[in-house]
Amino acid sequence: GASPQVPCLCHGGSLPLLGTNRSVLFFGHRGFLGFRSLYLDEYRDRLFIGGKDVLYSLLLDGASADAKEVSWLGVGKAPGDLSSPLLSPQTDCANYVRVLHPYNRTHLLACGTGAFHPMCTFIYVGHRGEHTFSLDPARVETGRGRCPHEPSRAFASTVIGGELYSGLTADFLGRDAGVFRSMGTRSALRTEVDQRLLNDPKFVAAHLIPDNDDWDNDKAYFFFTEKVVEADSKEHAIFSRVGRVCVNDAGGQRVLVNKWSTFNKARLVCSVPGPGGIDTYFDELEDVFLLRTKDGKSPEIYALFSTVSHVFQGSAVCVYRMADIREVFNGPFAHRESPQHRWGAYEGRVPYPRPGVCPSKTTNQPRQQYSSTKDFPDEVLHFARAHPLMYKAVHPRHRRPLLVKTDLPHRLRQLVVDRVEAEDGHHDILFLGTDAGSVLKVVVTQKTSSAMTEEVILEELQVFKMPVSITQMEISVKRQTLYVGSSLAMAQVRLHQCESYGTACAECCLARDPYCAWDGTACTHYQPSGKRRHRRQDARHSNPVHPCLENLTGERLGEENSTFLECVPRSPQASVQWFVQRPPDEQRDEVKTDERILQTEHGLLFRKLHRHDAGIYYCKTLEHGFTQTVARISLEVIASEQLAHTFPRGRGDGLPHLLCPKPRLAPQAPKTWFKDIMHLISSQNLRQVEEYCAHLWCSSRSHHRKSKLAQAKLVLAGVDVAKKGRTAKAHSERNRVPRQAPAT
Repeated sequence: GASPQVPCLCHGGSLPLLGTNRSVLFFGHRGFLGFRSLYLDEYRDRLFIGGKDVLYSLLLDGASADAKEVSWLGVGKAPGDLSSPLLSPQTDCANYVRVLHPYNRTHLLACGTGAFHPMCTFIYVGHRGEHTFSLDPARVETGRGRCPHEPSRAFASTVIGGELYSGLTADFLGRDAGVFRSMGTRSALRTEVDQRLLNDPKFVAAHLIPDNDDWDNDKAYFFFTEKVVEADSKEHAIFSRVGRVCVNDAGGQRVLVNKWSTFNKARLVCSVPGPGGIDTYFDELEDVFLLRTKDGKSPEIYALFSTVSHVFQGSAVCVYRMADIREVFNGPFAHRESPQHRWGAYEGRVPYPRPGVCPSKTTNQPRQQYSSTKDFPDEVLHFARAHPLMYKAVHPRHRRPLLVKTDLPHRLRQLVVDRVEAEDGHHDILFLGTDAGSVLKVVVTQKTSSAMTEEVILEELQVFKMPVSITQMEISVKRQTLYVGSSLAMAQVRLHQCESYGTACAECCLARDPYCAWDGTACTHYQPSGKRRHRRQDARHSNPVHPCLENLTGERLGEENSTFLECVPRSPQASVQWFVQRPPDEQRDEVKTDERILQTEHGLLFRKLHRHDAGIYYCKTLEHGFTQTVARISLEVIASEQLAHTFPRGRGDGLPHLLCPKPRLAPQAPKTWFKDIMHLISSQNLRQVEEYCAHLWCSSRSHHRKSKLAQAKLVLAGVDVAKKGRTAKAHSERNRVPRQAPAT
């Protein structure tokens, strides 16, 4: 029944998130959740959590007062003899909820370890709009083959058409591993106990992925690792696999009775190509995420791997296409004469119907109709039993990982992906949960005309204060929220916090976060359907110059504001150093970077300008011992009293006083820089600029006109004529003139 105690719903959890009010932590009413399962129900706008002896229902709007709880302590069968010598005194004999799936429109299916006697029941959650939550103790049944005996043993499951598909170890000793189907109205099915089918597997994920519009061709896919023994080695190796079964599999009539007759498996390869054809393999599958497409038949499969090498530790993310997976399952079967022989492609006759296909209208032939796997010839079932493995392996897109990390102090455990629309196309943002309670937010961009990618760690969010392993993550694109589970607590984290990237266009672009864009006044969440005219992003190149150049019209350059000095080396292998000379000194000092002055791959960013920043800046490149000056930029700070002298006021209107009543048209030469001036100042000051330029050009003396034009170039490029204040202005000398983009 419902407990009267109210769970704890607290903001924060760690200093970075607490300081930004970006996360919410849920600990349960005991202060320790014992989290083991999670179901995000966006249809009902609710979050269901399975923990230690308890289940919770939370509204997604964060109303903690409406959190509901169901206690599952001592319900169903009594625990067995816990004094068994197989159990240590430290054995945790609680009921951890490991299975939590939607079963129908009003109920969830929940299964728990039940003190090493797994049991399942149904939880009533009501219809949409209701917030009811109750357990029926009379409907508790065995969970063997549906739920693990232990709280931490790996397994995977999904509900398809009212039936539970599970990949797990079904006995207490951990020897009876298999793929099971239970519940529903049909007979239960499982894999045979045969190491050729499954050898000490660790199941990671299970998903329904349809082949086409014919429901009879629907298949359940299982992702797991298992041990293998190669012919030339006595040691066990770990391989990652993808296996599948037909949803309408009914087993055989005489062979494989109540056993899967359509089970096949193939190797998942995630490796980095090396010299001489020697690849570095990441074989330990950690997590799988399906990025669904509109039709649901061709999701992109993101898989997180780690290496089991003794040489180094690392993680990698590989992306697989369903077309490639189906091609492997439609390819040759693996075959070897004995364990002492190497694997080869089976070259004999493959019986019909092809082992692994589903009985359907798509696979039937005019004279050979099969409505059920029970109708399959015994020859087909014998072949399926002897040849479960496919010969070819499934390789990732571009045959290399999307991301490789070998320099992390922690291990990556969980993965979710969000495909984000940006100004320059879509970007895949990866959220990677670690075993230290943190989440890495990584964007992966495709390099131009190349299969190579570049990954950028946008943020590292310390979700939990304690170094606890993250065991499950779910993402709500609708709510722009990430749900992160650990044994300690459940966290709700916003996907982005654009305002933390600063108050300047350049800073917003340099962040490279596809969630965020400069809207003309602030760094805000980018909306693809938004109608703002001044949105600026550069997630792909991290170059604030071009996207923020037009935005320069809205910036206020001056002390306590910012500017950007551009310098891009001609060679990508060259290293860049910045030096500054402050007249009258002739000495050049290296620019010291800190939180205020940042060096990027495209130049030097001053987040806040100080008066002593004025000087001549030299951008030098070094490559193979050769040094050259690429750019020489003069940066000047103009004080407010200089502005007042430069722009004399008229009769109290704040506009330059015009000395001649009839301004002439500008000469032909200054038109190009006049456009630049118009481009560099805000739209509200355009009239002032026109009148001021007319004042400059109305003089009849050529040399006086030229000096005034030079003064206009010097001042208007970096001065706001409507306000007083110190203003920074950078102009280039030498043959190459870098364009500057201020970054306030």
